[in-house]
Amino acid sequence: MMAVGLHHFLVLSALLFVLGLLAVITKKNAVTVLMGIELILNAANINFIAFSRYVDTDLDGQLFALFVIITAAAAAAVALAIVLNIYKQMRSVNLDEADTLAG
Repeated sequence: MMAVGLHHFLVLSALLFVLGLLAVITKKNAVTVLMGIELILNAANINFIAFSRYVDTDLDGQLFALFVIITAAAAAAVALAIVLNIYKQMRSVNLDEADTLAG
């Protein structure tokens, strides 16, 4: 059997980061962009936990990951409120159409 090592976690994290970055760059739907940002943050969390497990013996990685999760949840709540307000004003969540502050 093959043991799961640090390299495997780093490859998984890199794939999640690239997928999130592609979603942020290429999509015009605000909800899809928010999901891409969440993928990027989860890739960072995987790195924090993996390096904490395989390189360092302290709990610093887990604490940083917990902080990122809490911050991401708060940011997602605020961002979804903004997206709902944009939809209420413009009847669309297309980011190209939401380029002005006036409704």
